Amino acid sequence: METLVRGNSLFPSVNTFFDDVFSKNMFDWNEKNFSSLGSTLPSVNMKETDSKMEIELAAPGMKKEDFKIEVDNDILSISCEKEEHKTEENKEERYTRKEFSYQSFCRSFTLPDNLKKDEIEATYKDGLLHVTIMKNKEAKSKSTKLIPVK
Repeated sequence: METLVRGNSLFPSVNTFFDDVFSKNMFDWNEKNFSSLGSTLPSVNMKETDSKMEIELAAPGMKKEDFKIEVDNDILSISCEKEEHKTEENKEERYTRKEFSYQSFCRSFTLPDNLKKDEIEATYKDGLLHVTIMKNKEAKSKSTKLIPVK
């Protein structure tokens, strides 16, 4: 099939490069949670208090058995897999319909040193996974230091 738009025949790759770079809106962050396959990553809220850090992850339609939460080398990983199979048969009209769906994601977070990695609790209710990590009592909060720009 031939295209209707003609490019510069001397430097064809230059035209496509500029078209690709400048035709996309680089400041459109509306689809920042979409992968190249069209699936979404769940949104995450993080909150830190004096005694704990809380992570809320929006994952509606899952069950608590679908989640896997682990800590390895100060990296907290939250992953989830869900697989569904549906089969519908009608012998009178002689048809069978089978549907399969698979959904998975993995979110990872680097944990600061002041958290108790062995005291992590997780609950799942109403489509929200809530993870709580307690802080070490002896860990002092770091003071803020202003860096001057020269």
